[in-house]
Amino acid sequence: MAEAAKTQTKTTLPKEVFAVDVKNHELLKLAYDAYLANARTSAASTKTRGEVRGGGKKPWKQKGTGRARFGSTRNPIWRGGGIVFGPRGNENYSKKVPTLAKRQAVKQALTLAEKAGKINVLDIQTTGKTSEVIKFLADNKFDRKTLIVVEEKTDALIRATNNIQNALLVSTKYLNVYHILNADHIVLSAASIPTLKSWLVKEEA
Repeated sequence: MAEAAKTQTKTTLPKEVFAVDVKNHELLKLAYDAYLANARTSAASTKTRGEVRGGGKKPWKQKGTGRARFGSTRNPIWRGGGIVFGPRGNENYSKKVPTLAKRQAVKQALTLAEKAGKINVLDIQTTGKTSEVIKFLADNKFDRKTLIVVEEKTDALIRATNNIQNALLVSTKYLNVYHILNADHIVLSAASIPTLKSWLVKEEA
């Protein structure tokens, strides 16, 4: 059986990306929350008193009972009544993070990952078999969440990693703070590093 080939590449990680100053974690928190917020959907939708079923008949007469007057059992204070100020399914939870701030947050996350010893520069060649990548992860003792960053996703890599629970394959420019911080191991292909530098390090005008 063919095995996933691995090549340990001696590549110097650029300091502009993997050794930036991280004074605090405020920007990381902002980018992390923005990723989750932008992935959030508005599935919940409640009904107002005009939309719930029933309530056409007055529950009791206006006067003479000693009770408070009510015109409908669909009043919000009744059980089964309408909901006041509930979700309507059109809420927008997205958060906007400026592009430069987002890039800086990615650099900070990569810096922390490098300091923690999570980053490995390895090239993977596979024929598309899941067993090959599983063996690759086992040989390198990547037994927890592993983020595999490549310059370009190939059909073989996609097939080989799709059904592995603790492995996530992303292309370089789709790398984000959420995936970096949640990964226990990060595998970078040698070709992804120059792209990372050109994407994240922009010369100021």
